[in-house]
Amino acid sequence: MKIGFTVDILIGLFIINVGFFAAGLLWFSHYNRQANRFLACLMAALSCWLIDGFFRLAGIYQQNPNLYFLPIFYSFAFGPLIYIYVNSLTNSAFQFKRNYWWHFLPVAVQASLYLFLSLQSYEFRNWFWNNVHYPYTYSIEFDGTLLSLLIYLLLSLRLLRKYSRYVQENFSETSQLTLRWLRVLLVIIALVCIQWAIELILRHRFNLYFHYDYSYWLLGLLLIVLGTAGLQQTNLANVQFKDEAVPDSLPLLPRSDVQVSPEQIAQVRRAMDTDKLYLNPTLTLTELARHLGLNPKVVSQIINAGIGQSFNNFVNSYRISEVKQRLRTDDLTRFTLLGIAFESGFNSKTTFNRIFKEHTGQSPSEYAGQS
Repeated sequence: MKIGFTVDILIGLFIINVGFFAAGLLWFSHYNRQANRFLACLMAALSCWLIDGFFRLAGIYQQNPNLYFLPIFYSFAFGPLIYIYVNSLTNSAFQFKRNYWWHFLPVAVQASLYLFLSLQSYEFRNWFWNNVHYPYTYSIEFDGTLLSLLIYLLLSLRLLRKYSRYVQENFSETSQLTLRWLRVLLVIIALVCIQWAIELILRHRFNLYFHYDYSYWLLGLLLIVLGTAGLQQTNLANVQFKDEAVPDSLPLLPRSDVQVSPEQIAQVRRAMDTDKLYLNPTLTLTELARHLGLNPKVVSQIINAGIGQSFNNFVNSYRISEVKQRLRTDDLTRFTLLGIAFESGFNSKTTFNRIFKEHTGQSPSEYAGQS
């Protein structure tokens, strides 16, 4: 068997090997362990799928038709694995329940079919291709994968939107919790879905197969993003987000139907004004509630409905006020601007710059120059 190692073939081979290698690293990682194992399974499934594209790109199928129908197709697992990965990453207490196995019934059927075909003679596989796969099962598999990806993509986006609200309501420092890379990942998946939709139209309307197979490279890009970002994701052991616990919208403005007394508001503000809890850079809603001797839901209600802010904005407004107050003194002669930020409860330069500009409309250095 001869393979002409062109640039695109070498890149494809590199991506597949990186995919399997990163999947192995994720499987044996010691943090976000359950989530990383779902991610490892997703990367392995994607890498197997890319093997088929590599065989076509390198002309291997033409040289050895016996390689058709290898058990390397697990595309019906892509969507469920993405969705369950998002669930388990955002909730360290996530448990894989028995009813979740129903999500993987289609891929079990898919894998069983290819395993069965791989054990048959070439003559049978050739007959199956011409009489069953080409006219029927290929479309079922391809179109079904597209539909599955779209459904689970929407579910994952909805989950991430609720998770963002949860983070704003429970953490004062969110730079390591925002999962922006996961949104980039979902955008790439959306691009894959668009490309597959184009391929679907070309196949059904113009009978063109694999003429515009750009999804091979989009999936390769997806694999690289998964491996790189998944391995760099910080430990989220303290995050226990539950989808059903967060409504589609949160009351960030005072509401007449929520009863919050002035004494409760004063109690919460006293924890900031007097006790200066905002100086704790990792302050959480649970820690504030424990300090006040109240239920976290009650404290959240006081801040949301009584003060009209999210927990994150509430705490960071005190940190910004602390920075501004210290800039009016001679602290800049003894500390750097970043040093003052850290002394005021921030622990990330990027977060400090972003939040300061959101609250003042100026960058910290611009504001300091006017003080």
